[in-house]
Amino acid sequence: MKLRALISVLVAMAILAGGVSTYAAPRGWEAVKTERPDAKQVAKDNEIEIKAARGIIIVNSNHPVQVKVFTILGQLLSNETLPAGTSQLQVGAHGIYLVKAGDITCKVAL
Repeated sequence: MKLRALISVLVAMAILAGGVSTYAAPRGWEAVKTERPDAKQVAKDNEIEIKAARGIIIVNSNHPVQVKVFTILGQLLSNETLPAGTSQLQVGAHGIYLVKAGDITCKVAL
């Protein structure tokens, strides 16, 4: 009986570890000239600003900056060096994401 329970737990763990993710892969960062009017500021310092709109993460910087986006479970969605200016990433699923841009790290709820 104990062996059967142990096998059930191991199978469940294997499914969770390698199961299908509910997060769709983002399309990639794209430069934008005008921001969306519904974008809300999430974090800001002297050189970098992170905003969020419906399904979109927006980064505005006055110099090139490395940006990493993770799911709340720690899965890396994007790791890019963005040029100066405003760039946006359309994320395929609603949820909470961790965004690290330069020295700023914040939670973004989409």
